[in-house]
Amino acid sequence: MRAAALAFALASAGTAGADPAVPEPQGYHGEPYLSPVPDTLSGATVMDAAAAARAQAEGAVLIDVLPQVRRPEGLPAGTLFRMPRHDTIPGAVWLPGVGYEALSAQDSARFSAALERISGGKVDFPLVFFCKPDCWMSWNAAKRAVEWGYRRVGWFPGGTDAWAATEGSLTPATPLD
Repeated sequence: MRAAALAFALASAGTAGADPAVPEPQGYHGEPYLSPVPDTLSGATVMDAAAAARAQAEGAVLIDVLPQVRRPEGLPAGTLFRMPRHDTIPGAVWLPGVGYEALSAQDSARFSAALERISGGKVDFPLVFFCKPDCWMSWNAAKRAVEWGYRRVGWFPGGTDAWAATEGSLTPATPLD
């Protein structure tokens, strides 16, 4: 775990996908979720793919927060709909839909309970949040974790695209219950 602290300390703040012209908002960011993100997140360590890989190798849990695609409402009965596959970083946990600007009480409780399980109730357990490049979902989720008292929060704004480009392949994901 000591090594994971070093990975957090050495993480690069100059991460692809981050935009120094975008100020860090006071609260959470809503629509559009796919838009330029800031290069900072107060209380969290901003990481590039190599730093996220080091943190994971040293015990951090990587958390993918990309929302899950749902069957579109209003499709006529009998219409074939195939749920698209979601690929993520090998070994990552997929917590879909916890990065919105506002969470329902149910989603907030689900997110909080999942972090409790993942961290074993330890607020100093290293957690790294990601999504896609220029996606505010991971920024919002990491910000929530910081506000809930987690002290070793990482934010990997390059997400799965940066991982695939520099660290290797992705793997099919299953949402965490």
